[in-house]
Amino acid sequence: MTLVVGLGISGRAICRHLSRCKVPYMVADTRSAPPGLDDFHAAHPGVEIYCGPLTGLDLSQVEEVVLSPGVDPATPGLAELTGRTRAATGEPLVVGEIALFVRATQAPIVAITGSNAKSTVTTLLGEMVQQAGRRVAVGGNLGTPALDLLHDTPDADLHVLELSSFQLETTPCLGAESAVFLNLSDDHLDRHRDMHGYRAAKLRVFHGARHAVVNAEDSMTWPESPLPAQDRFTTQAPRAGEWGIGQHAGEAWLMHGSDPLMPAGEVRLPGRHNQANALAALAVGHHLGLPVSAMRGVLGRFAGLPHRCEWIAEIDGVSWINDTKGTNVGATLAAIRGIGPTLSGKLILLAGGVGKGADFSPLATPAGEYVRTALLFGVDAERLAGALGAAVETHCVEDLVAAMALAKTLASPGDCVLLSPACASFDQFANYQERGEHFRRWVLARQREVDA
Repeated sequence: MTLVVGLGISGRAICRHLSRCKVPYMVADTRSAPPGLDDFHAAHPGVEIYCGPLTGLDLSQVEEVVLSPGVDPATPGLAELTGRTRAATGEPLVVGEIALFVRATQAPIVAITGSNAKSTVTTLLGEMVQQAGRRVAVGGNLGTPALDLLHDTPDADLHVLELSSFQLETTPCLGAESAVFLNLSDDHLDRHRDMHGYRAAKLRVFHGARHAVVNAEDSMTWPESPLPAQDRFTTQAPRAGEWGIGQHAGEAWLMHGSDPLMPAGEVRLPGRHNQANALAALAVGHHLGLPVSAMRGVLGRFAGLPHRCEWIAEIDGVSWINDTKGTNVGATLAAIRGIGPTLSGKLILLAGGVGKGADFSPLATPAGEYVRTALLFGVDAERLAGALGAAVETHCVEDLVAAMALAKTLASPGDCVLLSPACASFDQFANYQERGEHFRRWVLARQREVDA
């Protein structure tokens, strides 16, 4: 009997997969009444469901435990199973959804991880592969759960997966055709205990991989053991074999070593950090044998994902960009460093919310270079002000609306008002998406007023 732990989105996908494979299983959830329980019973009649602390469950006869990503392997009742193996196969007793996916697929996998930008690069690469005429399935931590891809797109000849640290820590050997580690910054330390544990989970993306793409400017993304092939990307002029940004014909170009690929200004995604994301996708595409013309075409039209450095409007010469998905310091650093150098003016930074105990001090240096004023709101506004105050002018305001209204009066032509909070949203919003939609509606309403 297989035990599935967790009845979230991924847990339900695990159950659908096991049902299709006719593998007997039961389900456990630590919550006393997980949402959608009646719907689950209707979809999977006869499947036993246990709700409550896992310490009350007899696991002695369980042949395999499959965890949803949201379930910590150190949960009481599971922790003692960590490190144990299945008698029949010698594989770990406790695995996650991606381990089942690896067993079931015959198509090669491209796996993309990192603290930030993995959704953007996953989507971008998926469009490149599709543009090249190949059958591709895109999902994982983004969009469609990986196991559902096997059912929804059974004829795919390539899977492009965004993978979180939670998914990777329960994947014994991914065996990716290409594994991408974009960046690493403080996040999820409540789950991984410290940066060492967080990085160790991310590094599992390289287990069994044939090709790696890593960040030349972030050694924390480099595998600890050499892979058969490896590419590096950088926002600087590339060395031989690297993917970077260099000068050609009097302007900045995306380059592979000394070979110019396309003008950086033709990449539709805004900011130098998104040019780095483009380079990571190009490196994978090159490994896969995709035509440069197909990849250039996608880079010239791909406008990005909602809430991730999403350009909303230009009003009176001022750009307004929604990066509400910047819920940690690393994401906001990338946005400041990426967009700041592209402006004729300065950034007006809107930041704040729930900082989850993060250290905001790394924001000070880039803010001092690219930010004119930081308008701060939410629970941790004062903490942000303390971290930024010596580097840039700050104003603490009541909420996001007050920050936007003040930004409108302070911004000059050539400036950019950037919502990149470096914080979670749940002090004033249901989630980061609601925060971003609030920003979008307000900006578009101001644009209509100007155009009227």
